[in-house]
Amino acid sequence: MINFIIVTHGEFGAYLVEAAESIVGSQPRGVRVVPVSARVSVPEIQQRLRRAIEELSSADGLVIFIDMPGGTPGNISFPLIKDLPRVEMVSGLNLYMLLCAFSHRDYSLSRLVEKIIESGQKSIKDIRPMYMSQVRH
Repeated sequence: MINFIIVTHGEFGAYLVEAAESIVGSQPRGVRVVPVSARVSVPEIQQRLRRAIEELSSADGLVIFIDMPGGTPGNISFPLIKDLPRVEMVSGLNLYMLLCAFSHRDYSLSRLVEKIIESGQKSIKDIRPMYMSQVRH
């Protein structure tokens, strides 16, 4: 089973995990949230993340989710995983991506990362045309 670490600004990741679990069910194993906050020092965040990576790395793989490319969560995470096998990092985390990840943990790591990215992109829509096509005159 592929495991996940969610590294985001503030509690954004925790709220996404809570929302995703309310839709697809509890993920009692293999999911960890590491919030990045100005109230916690960078070395402490790095230590928490390092511990999570050690505990959740598996033969099936580990996906690190970050909220945006170029931000502090990614800048802290990438140096810790860049040389690790079977660990991938995906940015732009949204609820649809997390639902996909939780629902397909049995996929291969490369296929899951591909599917997560596709799902994230698919969820970005201009909603007005979608709903207007459903309106009957």
